[in-house]
Amino acid sequence: MSDNQHPAVPGEPLDVQWQRVRTRLRVSFGDAAFNSWLKPLALADEGLAKDGDVHLAVPTRFMRDWVANHYSERLREIWRLENADVRRVIIHVRPTASLQPQQAGKAMAATVPAIEPGAPSGMTGRPGSASSAAPSRPALQVRDMDDVERELSAPLDPRFTFDSFITGKSNELARAAALRVAESPTVTYNPLFLYGGVGLGKTHLMHAIGWHIRQRFPERRVVYLSAEKFMYQFIRALRFKDTMAFKEQFRSVDVLMIDDIQFIAGKESTQEEFFHTFNALCDQNRQIIVSGDRSPSDLEGIEERMRSRLGWGLVADIHPTDFELRLSILQAKAEKNGLTNIPQDVLEFLARRITSNVRELEGALNRISAYASLVGKPVTVTSAQEVLQDLLRANDRKVTIEEIQKRVAEHYSIRFADMHSPRRARAVARPRQVAMYLAKQLTSRSLPEIGRKFGGRDHTTVMHAVRKIEELREIDAAFAEDIDLLRRKLES
Repeated sequence: MSDNQHPAVPGEPLDVQWQRVRTRLRVSFGDAAFNSWLKPLALADEGLAKDGDVHLAVPTRFMRDWVANHYSERLREIWRLENADVRRVIIHVRPTASLQPQQAGKAMAATVPAIEPGAPSGMTGRPGSASSAAPSRPALQVRDMDDVERELSAPLDPRFTFDSFITGKSNELARAAALRVAESPTVTYNPLFLYGGVGLGKTHLMHAIGWHIRQRFPERRVVYLSAEKFMYQFIRALRFKDTMAFKEQFRSVDVLMIDDIQFIAGKESTQEEFFHTFNALCDQNRQIIVSGDRSPSDLEGIEERMRSRLGWGLVADIHPTDFELRLSILQAKAEKNGLTNIPQDVLEFLARRITSNVRELEGALNRISAYASLVGKPVTVTSAQEVLQDLLRANDRKVTIEEIQKRVAEHYSIRFADMHSPRRARAVARPRQVAMYLAKQLTSRSLPEIGRKFGGRDHTTVMHAVRKIEELREIDAAFAEDIDLLRRKLES
């Protein structure tokens, strides 16, 4: 028998031994780990069984898994120092187990399947910093998951379904990936990361995924919320010292959808918690879907490890819309809302002039429809121009040659200075010709003016560049698509 081991004292209450075990645990692991993970442990009703099993209880599954994975062996060793008859320590989940220290030694009620310490679990992550529950709040209880889902998840907009999403070249990959994730009974891409500019359909696809999963797999727990609300929930958990409830809630869902992830840029504590939530869900093979305004590698203010995790699965971008897609969206919107008083030439006018995003496009359609209804006049291109003059003025923003040069240089990964340099290497000359071509297409500058913006080149050099790019567009479909993408980005 070890010098520190106590023989079992006949008739000694088990809770007396348990208090000594708790003291040893605090000394062994320190105050931080003890307060976060071991303090909530309580002696269960079963106590010490005849077969040498000691039964303890915790309030949540997540806490049970964490203690079992990280502290079980040492917990058993310490128990045996107090009582050599102890063979195993069994940890139960008891929803009525309190996190308040004064109840830590009380027996728990309801029975649920127990696990042995050390049993495998998918939960991983860093222990939180929560201690006992705040006096102003009741002891933490594990609630029904349906209640948790309703509390955490933002409502899904019934208008945003896959059926109502108009597909074109600019968004077909994102839509196909979203539908695959929504229809698959297993995790296909984890995470699915959707990115694009404002009003291009990211949120629509997120809602569509949520609706589809809830209809196809009603047993799966789906939580959709903005990154801002995730941060708010985390701050609230810190304030009331119930981060364990926060962890349990978010790590118990089947599908977690976070919108506008760029919102947590620069918010280190929120990023830290999301990082561990992300890892825990991935380890359990739960689906994660995230949206942002740019690709993971381009997110500023986001930790490198988080950018790496977000790029793990499938990254699908939504490009700015082209004329055909904008017109299709307007036609579908007009048909759905019964706007038979909007002529086709007006729809084409709107699709051509409003290129910023789909929200403004739909807003413009609603405005001219309301005008026709309230004023009682027919809708024409002229009346549309009058009603939408402020919106049209905003969309008539002139693209500058400097903007074109900068965007093309970024696209082809060359220096901005190369647009003005005398270098003739193909890796530099071809992007420079593309920039000259776009300058001719998107600005009102003359050929000599364009040439001067490219290091004082002659107008014949610009003419040659324009002809060369036009020829390449004719024979190389991939190159033509590349040019169209650059043009849409500059016009958006």
